[in-house]
Amino acid sequence: MKYMKTESGQRAFKERDPALSTRLRAAFILIDGKRSLQEVLQATAGLGIAESDVAQLLTLGFIAEAEIAAPEPGPATPAPPSGPTTPQALYLRAYPVATQLTAGLGLRGFRLNLAVEQAAGYPQLVALLPRIREAVGPAKCRALEEALGV
Repeated sequence: MKYMKTESGQRAFKERDPALSTRLRAAFILIDGKRSLQEVLQATAGLGIAESDVAQLLTLGFIAEAEIAAPEPGPATPAPPSGPTTPQALYLRAYPVATQLTAGLGLRGFRLNLAVEQAAGYPQLVALLPRIREAVGPAKCRALEEALGV
């Protein structure tokens, strides 16, 4: 997966926003829409940058998925299904939403936030859905449910 900088991310970088810590700045600099997530993580491994740091940049709105221009389907070619359908794609789409929801709970949701950060895949994130729904309420949880495809 490839990510690109958003306008708010570029503004935060220029204004040295405290939300963009030194660690996050290092990853942010390498994100250019051309490098894959794995390339960015490999380049910043010495700094201890992990996938959760990139997820935090997503949550903050400083980066977004790079749009890949796909060829128009011809008359004989069926259109690809809209949205991700693999569990890994659903997990990558839902993880930043879950992190943002649980981080917004403050100390009250600290353990739940840790559980979300430790969720290594789609099944673990789906298993946490009832606890997140109970903590944030059904209205706020709808975004997470949509991201998970449930």
